[in-house]
Parts: sequence; C-alpha cells; structure tokens
Amino acid sequence: MTARDILAAERPRKLLAIDGGGIRGAVSIEVLDRIEQLARQAYGEPNLVLADCFDYIAGTSTGAIIAAGLAIGRPVAEIRDLYEHSGPLMFSPARLRDLLHFRYSDEPLARVLKEKLGADTTLGSDLVRTLLLIVLCDATTNSPWPVSNNPRARFNQADSPTCNLQFPLWQLVRASTAAPLFFPPEVITIGGCNHVFVDGSISPYSNPAFQLFLMSTLEAYRLCWPPGEDRMLLVSVGAGVVPHARPDLSPHDMNLLYQATTVPQELLAGSIVEQDLLCRVFGQCRHGALIDSEVGDLIASQGPVQPKLFSYVRYDMELSRRTLDREGLAHIDAQRLRHPDAVDAIPEFQEIGRALARSVKPEHFAGFFGLPQR
Repeated sequence: MTARDILAAERPRKLLAIDGGGIRGAVSIEVLDRIEQLARQAYGEPNLVLADCFDYIAGTSTGAIIAAGLAIGRPVAEIRDLYEHSGPLMFSPARLRDLLHFRYSDEPLARVLKEKLGADTTLGSDLVRTLLLIVLCDATTNSPWPVSNNPRARFNQADSPTCNLQFPLWQLVRASTAAPLFFPPEVITIGGCNHVFVDGSISPYSNPAFQLFLMSTLEAYRLCWPPGEDRMLLVSVGAGVVPHARPDLSPHDMNLLYQATTVPQELLAGSIVEQDLLCRVFGQCRHGALIDSEVGDLIASQGPVQPKLFSYVRYDMELSRRTLDREGLAHIDAQRLRHPDAVDAIPEFQEIGRALARSVKPEHFAGFFGLPQR
C-alpha cells in the first residue's frame, strides 16, 4: 500500500507514535517487536510487518529513525540490527576542531540513514507504505516542524515549489536526530532559503502521540479521520524515563553549569508526560503506567471528555533503581542508563525493553487487529 491507498480505505484507524530518547530507542524496539509478533498471530501471517497494521506512524529523534524504517516496510528485527551494529558508528566522535560545537560527527549517521532508507527515497515516495509523521525543530524560525507525507496536506501539493514531499527521507530523519551538543544541525533548503533544523525532541513533541492524533483529525491537516473509541487506536511507545530526582540538592548546587545541563532534560521529561496525560484525558486509556501519585493511570477514569475520541495504549518504564528491581533487573546499573549516547549499554536497554514488552497484551488491540491492509 501507499499513502494514497490508505486515504482511500474506509476502516478503523490505527496510529503508532514512538518517542525520542537517543540510543534508548533500543527499549522501544523490543516493545515494537512484541507488537509485531502479536499482529502476526492475529492476522495469521508470519511475515507481516507493522506497515501492514498501522495507517499512520510518527516518530521524533530516535523514534523518527524507527518510524521511518517501519513505514517503508522493514521488520522490527532489521531495525534492531541497525541499532546493534550501527549504533556505535552513529555516535562517532567529531573532529577536534568541532568539539566546541558538538560531540559527534553527522557523516556516519547520514551514511547509515542513506543506506537503510535509500539515498533517493523521498518523503513522498511510494516506497513509504504508511502515512508518516517526523517531528523536527526549525531553529531558523524557532518553531516545531511536524512534517508528514499526507498528500492532502497544505504544504504537500505537487505544484508548489516548497512541496515537502520532495525532501529526501533520510535528511528529514537526520534533522530530527540533530540533538544540540551531540550532533550538528541539518540545513534544508526550502523555497530557496536555508533553514537550520535541530532535534525534534527540543520541541513539545518528543512524545509525538497527541500531535499525531491532531494531525489525523483536525480540518487544518486535511485528513479529518473520524474520531471515536471504536474508530481509532493510538499506540504510544516510550524509550524509558530517566529520573532526575536529587533529594540532596541545595540551592548552592544550582549554578550556571547545573542549570544548563538539567533544565533541558527537565523540560523534555515534562513534555513527554504532558503529551501522555493529554492522550489519557481525550482518549480511553487501555493500558499505561502511573502518570503520578495524584493522577494515577486514568484507566478507569471517565474525565471531562465524553465520549472518548480514541482508544489509547502507552508503553514506557521509569529507569529507576526501584523499577528495575521490581522488574527483575537488579543486576543492571541504573547510572549506565542516564545518557542518550550510552551505546555501551545497548544490551541493557534491550533487556529492559524485553521486560517492558511483557506488558503488551492482545486485549490492548481488541477490535483493531483484523485483516491485513493489503
């Protein structure tokens, strides 16, 4: 199928959103592998991929790498292999003269993306089998840039010189992963003007789930899929939540360096939780961990929005000592998991992902997994 085929179909819609989180995307991959296994069992097709199951797939940063791979029909095992074998390559140290600006060179990452996604594959290519949303941040205009291959979208018209569908898919994904301090920005020429793009995770949409729902339903985005608890399923997959609690923190510790290194992470974590909370308020939550000790998980709560606009499932795990112990992962050093470039911890992230994947149940997809989208 292609994006246009999906637009023509009449059926309940299935949406998949994948968070940012650097190399912790290895956690998300194990959850997606479990979903793929359940889908293969439900459809009775051993070679089915998630592009056969979902109408619209969204990703930010590392989630954009995964989402793009899934959207062009790659099985999850192949994307896992990319992280295992190319993860260390993607975090290749920058040249000495560049270290004042960023830690890692973008060239190895770009080569990997071109190889895996196709150097000539555009956002509008028929090789992209689902609708696809990639979140970038345009530093030139200081604004988020959620870009989609929806052929009806305002900025995707073929007769426009600024048609987004002409952009190389690998370059959009590379721009979405251009985390400040880690990678150089990506420059994309739009309408004759150069725009500087950085990691989509510094926008409010590191968790792109609620934005994906909006882009599926709001008139401005020209899809206008009908909402409803039985008409739309939104599956949101996180990459592990790194806690930043400091019970011993004193005001004197909060110097300029402390603020520069912690405030961005606090804003990122807060936006991920807020997007999750919005999804649970507007949607009927079928599964999800506690939001916090006051709100709970909202699974049994009706809330102010009635009727619910979609069914919702959220998979994520706090990478704290307490949670790891509870999941039977006491042997994993939680300190090794704190950094998005911790490529030496990929085996641990995979083990955590497999533990999280145990929470993926067939009933979470009841009423939505049926005949393949062929």
